[in-house]
Amino acid sequence: MAGSLTHLDAEGRARMIDVGAKPETRREALARGRMVTTAEVVRLLQADGLPKADALATARIAGIAGAKRTSDLVPLCHPLPIDAVTVDLRPDGHSVVIEARVSTTGRTGVEMEALTAVTIAGLTLHDMVKAVDPAATLTDVQLIEKTGGKHGRWTRDQVRAEPEAVRTGGGRVLVVSTGAAAGTRTDTTGSRIASWLREQGLETPEPMVVADADVAAGLRAVLLDGPDVLITTGGTGPSPTDRTPEATAAVLDRPFPGIAEALRVRAGTPTAALGRGVAGLANGTVVVNLPGSTGGVDDGLTVLADLLPHLRHQVRGEADHEHGAHQSTPHPAS
Repeated sequence: MAGSLTHLDAEGRARMIDVGAKPETRREALARGRMVTTAEVVRLLQADGLPKADALATARIAGIAGAKRTSDLVPLCHPLPIDAVTVDLRPDGHSVVIEARVSTTGRTGVEMEALTAVTIAGLTLHDMVKAVDPAATLTDVQLIEKTGGKHGRWTRDQVRAEPEAVRTGGGRVLVVSTGAAAGTRTDTTGSRIASWLREQGLETPEPMVVADADVAAGLRAVLLDGPDVLITTGGTGPSPTDRTPEATAAVLDRPFPGIAEALRVRAGTPTAALGRGVAGLANGTVVVNLPGSTGGVDDGLTVLADLLPHLRHQVRGEADHEHGAHQSTPHPAS
């Protein structure tokens, strides 16, 4: 659901919103998270075999206390008269599922209280198991459902909070570089790609620059504009911080492995085999990963110069007479 950020005033400053005029209603929220560990640690948790006290019971109490202290921990949350808090921890293979349900009768919801309960319970559980598994991970903390207020009941299974893309067409460039995002290095590839896209007749704004860790969010943000073509540069190698291919694959409806392979072949250097870039279609947008080097970008644009016009026609379902020779022609009967 699109809308303005209610916790910012007209000048962009953080504020606590005034809920005094809202009616009091019964409100409830359910949140869930997961602590991923090992099957052996889960067995120890169930058998109360850890060096510290009963870990599951301790985490449960901590989650309840966290829900009650949410307004102390999250600056813009209102103090609420909580009616009830339940925190459940359920062993599940090599992980523990944590669920928290919070209810109140008031003028604002208890989503943050439920999410805080899950988080504090998970952190407490991590503290209890770190001696035997310091690599345990708290993950997937999310709101599952909420009820009450003017919006009634919301569940995660409904249409997601992400707005539908409004197709504006044109081209977009996403530069993936932690250094460029921090201002410690100058990117030379994004502007190169943007200029090339404009030469192809695609209206293209200045590149968007994101750190490697933010590439998934950057991709989603650009795709919401519904461009015809999105080209990324950077983050395609084997380094642990290179995440562009994984983030791109997650948004693709139809992969184009041939394009990715053609880009690697064109590079013509042994190190090109280390490139992991992908290409495909994401809700009508052609997405292509290019390397973060100027040479790699130049090679990639050379390949795309031959492919992109034909590909755009195909994606739109239009006849492409200039590339008709690629279509098979029946031989005359002998």
